[in-house]
Amino acid sequence: MTKPSLKRNAAKKKIFVLDTSVILYDHNAFNNFQEHDVAIPIQVLEELDNMKNGNETRNAEARSFIRLMDQASGDKIMDQWIPLKGVKQGHFKVVMDHKPARYDAEAIFGAGKFDHRILNAALSLQEEFPEKKVVLVSKDICLRLKAKSMDLHAEDYETGKVKNVAALYTGKTVLPNIDAQLFDTLKSEGSVPAAEMKPAPIGGNHFYILKSKRKTQTAYYDVQTDSLIRVKSQKVFNIAPRNEEQSMAINALLNPAVKLVTIQGKAGTGKTLIAIASALEMRKDYRQIYVTRPIVALSNKDIGFLPGDAKSKIDPYMAPIWDNLRFIKEQYQHDPKTQARIEDFVHNEKILIAPLAYIRGRTLTKIFFIVDEAQNLTPHEIKTIISRAGEDTKIVFTGDIYQIDTPYLDAESNGLSYLIESAKNHPLYAHITLDKGERSELANLANDLL
Repeated sequence: MTKPSLKRNAAKKKIFVLDTSVILYDHNAFNNFQEHDVAIPIQVLEELDNMKNGNETRNAEARSFIRLMDQASGDKIMDQWIPLKGVKQGHFKVVMDHKPARYDAEAIFGAGKFDHRILNAALSLQEEFPEKKVVLVSKDICLRLKAKSMDLHAEDYETGKVKNVAALYTGKTVLPNIDAQLFDTLKSEGSVPAAEMKPAPIGGNHFYILKSKRKTQTAYYDVQTDSLIRVKSQKVFNIAPRNEEQSMAINALLNPAVKLVTIQGKAGTGKTLIAIASALEMRKDYRQIYVTRPIVALSNKDIGFLPGDAKSKIDPYMAPIWDNLRFIKEQYQHDPKTQARIEDFVHNEKILIAPLAYIRGRTLTKIFFIVDEAQNLTPHEIKTIISRAGEDTKIVFTGDIYQIDTPYLDAESNGLSYLIESAKNHPLYAHITLDKGERSELANLANDLL
């Protein structure tokens, strides 16, 4: 029975039932529901117990949540409502395994799955507290659909989501009808004070495509000097930019004052290639170059299921990075000495290509750190990576927010979108969205028509 003290404001308060996917996305989730109550099905604890061992982020999230629950409960029994810290916070409890009277998810969808028992836990709460709105919170779309089909409210976890992806920061602005004198001064002198620019810069390290009559040139607003600087097309390790956007990206990558760069764009826009080429161009300024990407296992199989040693297991996942490095090497086909140097960079680990899980935990001091396919990371994973940056380290995230391989992320909730939206206007940050595909005409056909 519900304690009388808990019936205060019952009509206004909700009960949010958290699925395992939410906790693996954000271990602090149950503190983000304000005055409402939070329920954790007992099956979620069992799933977290199965995931607590390992070096991947989901393992760390599971361990962190288990510790958080232990601290919050103290010496109290968790099958009773326990107040969360904070005057305006609600309560939480662990929901035991009950069979609801009206709908039985296991009978309808089949027994043996934790998801169906989590549904039953939420349905049981709905029957126990008819005066409250019970909501299942899950990153699993299919589980939410099953809940709604059984007359149970279900929502995605909204914390960390970008509300309007269509209006996501692109890092560039087109300015038509620029004053001819400012246009000519920028071209001849290379920079002009920002005060002379109309309209005024929007703030942050931002790129502009300036148009005056039929002429066009690219410029960059530098926060450090409060001036508009002309962006010149320049090669990086013999890779020449093929469009204005790539010139902008190279400018940000080579700028020592910019410590954090994101490059977002569809397949074939050159994100990873220009990031690696720029890192090689600046290799003397950094102790080491790390190029990494999160491993998203095919068919939900972990890397441990693949045959062979560690290297043979990870090589298929790292193949796109090796392809880009091989392409850079091919630009020096008439220069065997430079080709040999590139091979030495890999052999001596001046450039290290490895999965993100292998690099996690290392201190990133004076490192040029490239994270490819960053759209497959959660906001918390992005934060964890950046927080490991030491002195003189530059971190670059590349990815396509519309090409996500993990089941519980989408264009709104992935870490790359979250970072782009959160970091814009920061003086240490620059971003550029690449729209023009340069891989091949056939690849552009796939992106544009299919």
